[in-house]
Amino acid sequence: MRRTDRFWTSDTNDPLERQRIQRWTGILIPPELLGSHVGDERAHTTGRTATMAFRLATALFLHAGIESDISRLADADLDALTAWTEVYRRHRALLHGGRVIRVDDVDDAVLQHGVIAPDAREALFSYALLGSTDAALPPPARMPGLEPETRYRVEVLDLGAAPRVLQDAPPPWLADGVVLRGAMLADGVLPMPLLAPGNAVILHARAV
Repeated sequence: MRRTDRFWTSDTNDPLERQRIQRWTGILIPPELLGSHVGDERAHTTGRTATMAFRLATALFLHAGIESDISRLADADLDALTAWTEVYRRHRALLHGGRVIRVDDVDDAVLQHGVIAPDAREALFSYALLGSTDAALPPPARMPGLEPETRYRVEVLDLGAAPRVLQDAPPPWLADGVVLRGAMLADGVLPMPLLAPGNAVILHARAV
């Protein structure tokens, strides 16, 4: 690590596999040193397809890049990548300078993690559904590590492409955000949309 400034985490660019690869590699190496790219819709290593939203969410938290021939992309995908790069630049200081949080006691199909600013005034959390679940309702999001008595406004971060959902109507709070104390967010009171497997939502929390 003293002799390089970037590690390539894996040759597979399938975001479904990348979610777990990045989760475990991140125990040893800080996220700002781990390369993670937005690849093509069909992963060259597995042949599996993934939504643009899932590819964007998976690459966001590390040393992000683009691994695709952008001259061949549809206009909608180019627009999504443009929006995502702006989001990444805006939050880079938080992503690369905050405290990494991992949430382990969730449904086996759900992977949650986040990063919290040193002053705990801002945070980003990822809620990813990696497979099908037996639960009738999706497990709520947990956001531990925030100041218990501080009130936070939580909103879904728009990455430029919307995740695929399976329900007719999402939880009402998604439309305009919600304000909750850090202790409540840590306890897991925030209902989540019913995502299709292989999709993720990024939550942005700011102290108010």
